[in-house]
Amino acid sequence: MLDMEQARFNMIEQQIRPCEVLEGRILDLLKKVRREHFVPEDKREMSFMDMEIPLGHGVSMWQPKLEARAVQELHLGRLDKVLEVGTGSGYLTVLLSMLAGHVTSVEIVPELSAMARQHLHAYHRENITLEIGDAARGWGNGVKYDVIVLTGSTPMLPVAFQNSLNIGGRLFAIVGDAPVMEARMINRIAQDTFETVDIMETSVAPLQNALEPKRFVF
Repeated sequence: MLDMEQARFNMIEQQIRPCEVLEGRILDLLKKVRREHFVPEDKREMSFMDMEIPLGHGVSMWQPKLEARAVQELHLGRLDKVLEVGTGSGYLTVLLSMLAGHVTSVEIVPELSAMARQHLHAYHRENITLEIGDAARGWGNGVKYDVIVLTGSTPMLPVAFQNSLNIGGRLFAIVGDAPVMEARMINRIAQDTFETVDIMETSVAPLQNALEPKRFVF
C-alpha cells in the first residue's frame, strides 16, 4: 500500500523544489490539495510520479513539477480573473482557484468536464465556473482576463489569447511541436507591448483543434 503522505513529501522535495518552485504558499498548496483525488482510480499509485498521467480522450495530467512551476510563474493574486483552457482532471483548476479571484475553465470533452466537476465537489470552491466548448483559439468574445493558462500545447499561439489579457495580465502557454516545446510566459506590459519569457523545455499533447502553422508539403 502506497504511503500517500510520504509520496507527497517526496514529490515536493525531489521534483518540485529542484524545478525552482520555492514559494512557500505554492508548496503549502501542494500539501493541502490531494493530488491523488484527481487521478483515475486505476492510476492512483502514479499520483506523485514524475510523469504525465493519462485521463483518456488523448488528455493527460501534467507532470507535478510543470503544474507547480506554472502556478508559481503566474504570480496569482486574490483579484485575478483566470481563464484555463482545458480543465482535464480539475487539479490545476483548484490550485488556481485557491490563489485567484475567479477561474473560468473550459473543456472541449464533456466527459472530462463532468469528471472534473465531481473531483472539485469535495473542495467547495465557489469561485470556479466550468464551461464546455472549444477554446483552443480563444474564448469569451472580448472578455478580458488577468491570467490565461493553456493546459495543452499549441504549435502556434493564437493572437486572440494575448488580446484577451488585461494590461499587466499573464499568459502561460506551451508552444511548439514535439519532441521539444517551450513553456512560455507572456506578460502584457501595455496595450501593444508584450514581454515573452521562456521558462522551461517540455512536451505535452496539443489542444484539440490547436492552431497549426502552414506547413510546406514537398
